[in-house]
Amino acid sequence: MPDSAILLCLCTCPDAASAQRLAEALVGERLAACVNRLPGVLSTYRWQGAVQTEGEELLLIKTTAERFEALKARLLALHPYELPELIALPVERGHAAYLEWVRANVAE
Repeated sequence: MPDSAILLCLCTCPDAASAQRLAEALVGERLAACVNRLPGVLSTYRWQGAVQTEGEELLLIKTTAERFEALKARLLALHPYELPELIALPVERGHAAYLEWVRANVAE
């Protein structure tokens, strides 16, 4: 994957306050161009041998492949979960001007 490739990263947070802190840090430090927060997500998962269902906020994080490792390190340092979700999906197509805006806003 080329370093200039755009990624859409998914990350869940336990509450609005932690989601906002992460979003502001990632955008403020130019690790993400934009973070959308989706409240009201219900997640069902297995944790420590038991099935859990919890309310969460989902972050949709836009970045580049080049910035992913730095984004991951910062997210893991700030996230309140012991094992945060972080999944990166390549963006194969999109509005070219928007994709260039993402690249410009995470450039070091």
